[in-house]
Amino acid sequence: MTIEADYKIGLRGVECIRHYVKMLDGSPGVYRMLGTKGEVLYVGKAKSLKNRVRSYLNPQAQGKRIERMINSTASMMFLTTKTETEALLLEQNLIKQLKPHFNVLLRDDKSFPTIYISTEHSFPQIRKHRGRREKTGKHFGPFASAAAVNRTINQLQKVFLIRNCSDSIFNNRTRPCLQYQIKRCAAPCVGLIDEKSYAELVNDAQSFLQGKTSRIQQNLASKMDLASKALEFEKAAALRDRIQALTQIQSVQGINPQSVSEADVVGLYLESGRACVQVFFIRSHQNWGNKSFFLNTGEGAEEDEILKAFLGQFYTNKHPPKEILLSHPIEDYDPMGSVLSEIRGKKVKLTIPKRGERALLIENAVRNARESLNRKMSEITSQILLFESISEKIRLNEIPEIIEVYDNSHIQGAYQYGTMICLGKEGFLKSSYRKYKIRNEQLAPGDDYGMMREVFTRRFQRLIDEDPEKTNLLWPDLIIVDGGQGQLAAAKEILDSFGLDEIAIISVSKGLNRKQDTETIHLTDKTKIKLEKNHSLLFFIQRIRDEAHRFAIGTHRAARKKTVRSSSLDDIPGVGAGRKHALLNHFGSAQEIKKAGVDDLKAVRGISESIARKIHSYYHEN
Repeated sequence: MTIEADYKIGLRGVECIRHYVKMLDGSPGVYRMLGTKGEVLYVGKAKSLKNRVRSYLNPQAQGKRIERMINSTASMMFLTTKTETEALLLEQNLIKQLKPHFNVLLRDDKSFPTIYISTEHSFPQIRKHRGRREKTGKHFGPFASAAAVNRTINQLQKVFLIRNCSDSIFNNRTRPCLQYQIKRCAAPCVGLIDEKSYAELVNDAQSFLQGKTSRIQQNLASKMDLASKALEFEKAAALRDRIQALTQIQSVQGINPQSVSEADVVGLYLESGRACVQVFFIRSHQNWGNKSFFLNTGEGAEEDEILKAFLGQFYTNKHPPKEILLSHPIEDYDPMGSVLSEIRGKKVKLTIPKRGERALLIENAVRNARESLNRKMSEITSQILLFESISEKIRLNEIPEIIEVYDNSHIQGAYQYGTMICLGKEGFLKSSYRKYKIRNEQLAPGDDYGMMREVFTRRFQRLIDEDPEKTNLLWPDLIIVDGGQGQLAAAKEILDSFGLDEIAIISVSKGLNRKQDTETIHLTDKTKIKLEKNHSLLFFIQRIRDEAHRFAIGTHRAARKKTVRSSSLDDIPGVGAGRKHALLNHFGSAQEIKKAGVDDLKAVRGISESIARKIHSYYHEN
């Protein structure tokens, strides 16, 4: 059963909800509460839709946050499911997709990196992997950060000498690379190690990542002893270095529990309506790092609702472990376990430990969550003071909530981009960053004013088209332009043309020879404000401009990388991304493809005889 939203009923709040209660039965399902403009206010699931929605008829008993939500409701939508577990899974997917204002929302839901060891190649490769897990090969993780993975792979290469180069590079080597020279690879690409010996190294690396460390250290120690007795001191020294690298990996892992082999430790700390969840990743009895997550909870959300929302949103794009240790009980305990088991493909056990080593792990996670939240609150307080300082300095009537910073960049007139970063009182809002490739071909290379006009036109035309009444999107209260009076005038001209003169705008320029610590703020009335050296506002301006430059540089790097990746294959009809990838993997470079005959080209997976002839004739006829 599906009940669509009906805006013609003309009811709001409790009366609107009472209208829909009459249509419902006791089926499990998902409901959406909608505002007057169709915006999604809240997504919830219920074992019995009728009973759950009926509970909203008494808003005073729900808390202030839910009471405000009820009073804003102008319509509802319903979708029934076969089971409560299905409803829970659908609810979490909709929350992640729609980001309703009154739901508890997880801000950072990126996937975590793993260590991947390929198994389909005779000489497996070790590398960092992020995203959906490969069907072939073995994954070890997750790790809390890319830095932790890179550090571990670096040490593993020192110990086990496994290659990290791509298959195409491996297939085209004629002599050992630098990794061999610095003793981080056994150079299987040129036959300096046989397949059996290399397989032993790979097996040892996998055993280490599975927690079987003592046996590996004993084997290396005995080999070092034998080499020393045989007066093979260079070999003994290399084995000693490998043992030291192995010890270094273990020393940075921190707490390594004995009774917990595979678990995520999830600790929640809630204070004054703000929540932090700390997750520790335990794999193979080893601590593979931890990370803090800050949630938008809204007023009145309790621990059980917050933790349930976190689990549902956190694991939608991640592989759950076999056990999850929780600091607090949650709503829908059994359905959540079923959902996580379905995502994993195996049983997932949810536990709230009260004693023993598991309880100590939870205690440690909650303590870290509390300390992270305290640091975050301190940062927010400092940020608010800086917002107040800049508001006072440029004489604004109100303290801004959202600041946007714009920068133009190019390389000698090529790769012309405009970039925008966004920040609020809690820090940089990276999901709101935007980049604009300059489309106007009539602009002279490096025309900063023309680039600024195009960026502002595209940015604010889209904002007006998507949110003409300024209700749902993050409209800026203050705009900072990198540049002088000319850039400021160009940007102000576009804002005025859209009737957006209520948005404050300034520009910031460096001093003579672009010297730091001599920044000047330019106002639209052509007033100039010099920032004093060592002033906190000066450091704030420098920090946000550095972030704008970092984002612009990343945009340039990606554009140049994309250009470098292009090849003559792109011009051959019938050769798309898949065939191009297969050809380059097989031959190693476009230069080798040019030399190949029709039969050689046909040997590549996905290349038919007609395509092979087309490629061959393209190179040889042209």
